[in-house]
Amino acid sequence: MNFSEAKVDRAKTGIWGLDDILSGGFSPHHVFLLEGTPGTGKTTIALQFLMEGARAGEKCLYITLSETEHELRDGAASHGWSLDEKIEVFELLPPESLLDSDQQQSLLYSSDLELGETTKQIFEAVEKAQPSRVVLDSLSEIRLLAQSSLRYRRQILALKHYFAKFGTTVLMLDDLTTELADKTVHSVAHGVVRLEELAPAYGAERRRVRVIKYRGVKFRGGYHDVTITTDGLNVFPRLVASEYRSTFVRSTMSSGIAGLDRLLGGGVETGSSTLILGPAGTGKSLTAIVFIVAAIARGEKAALFVFDEELGLLFSRMKGLGIDLEAMQRRGHLFIEQVDAAELSPGEFAHRVRRRVDEDDIKTVVIDSLNGYQAAMPEENSLILHMHELLQYLNRRGAATFMTVAQHGLVGDMKAPVDVTYLADTVILLRYFEALGTVRRAISIIKKRTGVHEATIREYRIDNRGLTIGDPLEGFQGVLSGVPIYIGADRPLLEDLDQ
Repeated sequence: MNFSEAKVDRAKTGIWGLDDILSGGFSPHHVFLLEGTPGTGKTTIALQFLMEGARAGEKCLYITLSETEHELRDGAASHGWSLDEKIEVFELLPPESLLDSDQQQSLLYSSDLELGETTKQIFEAVEKAQPSRVVLDSLSEIRLLAQSSLRYRRQILALKHYFAKFGTTVLMLDDLTTELADKTVHSVAHGVVRLEELAPAYGAERRRVRVIKYRGVKFRGGYHDVTITTDGLNVFPRLVASEYRSTFVRSTMSSGIAGLDRLLGGGVETGSSTLILGPAGTGKSLTAIVFIVAAIARGEKAALFVFDEELGLLFSRMKGLGIDLEAMQRRGHLFIEQVDAAELSPGEFAHRVRRRVDEDDIKTVVIDSLNGYQAAMPEENSLILHMHELLQYLNRRGAATFMTVAQHGLVGDMKAPVDVTYLADTVILLRYFEALGTVRRAISIIKKRTGVHEATIREYRIDNRGLTIGDPLEGFQGVLSGVPIYIGADRPLLEDLDQ
């Protein structure tokens, strides 16, 4: 069951992913804190929260202490939004007497007067509008006016009790520009949501959200990736594969190549993952794509996510091997997406894969390659965890997943940048080897959890006919090392077969 199902009534935010991690949205008639440094998307969430309320027929009020009404409406317009009559904007300006130096009091601090006047204006605006939803932007101004933690806490408590009288759902924004260690509002608020922005060494900034506290509600913990687009703020909930269950009949998928099927013990099972491992140029992408071709030939749909290669070059290269990916895409049988690892967060990528599998009932997914996917991760451990959840999810949906990993080096002792062999159900190993003065290629199945497989090492060739699998290399020893020993050929090599 999806985490967002079976929810009680909530004040929805209008952001699907945020409502999902909040178990449906904000609990009505409570005060919530939304905190984050400037630029993390607090105002965008606040506007979407109020617009969702307006769509539900609720009266909404935006109280701004830091931005002008003009700036607020310009920000909404940049997303193509127009604040209708159900959303009132109250721009709280400092009293003119407090701005006039000739009229400042000498016996009282001006902050005392200004804090009291500010609170009074907030109360008056709420009493006049009688809103169901209120956004207060921002608490930094009130904190500065309070000047002490005690006065600040008392002021927040006064606001909380005042809003409770009207049964209002309140979203207080805090830009964390002062006293970052101050947790005063955390203990007062019913729930706390934090937005963060990260600046990688290369590529666009990354944003994420975390629910720190939510009284009486089982929320989805941890960090969740966030993006801001012209459509507003998007949240991509962290994938938890154990939440998804489905029943399907396992079957064996043929690759369409008899020699490869023999190596695999008949083919690859649905609901399993296959890792294709080898150095650059050995044909990892082609080996994965032959399963796409076979799936489409069976009348199914497939998805290909490409990290490393430009699509135009991939189409041209595959067409030279007799595979017209562009035509498959044009007919709607194949979904292809070029993924920019520097711009796309891991959470958003997992969301795109899930949506494609769920909406189009795709049963064959190719990720080419994990080297590019790793570039989107802050560290290797994150890649392992992301891949574990994504593969478990795809397996439970009955999809066959194929991943490629390019190893460092060409022959001899080679290492992969990340070891995911234990995650995959099947591991196909591709190798170069030298024989009789020429460079040749060898293929073998190292692991297969879902059944028996052939233990031999076979030669294969890539030409304009595509992928051709030869007989077992029984005349060589040490093929996987790259420099085998010739011990006498009982069976000919592929070129000898042609002759």
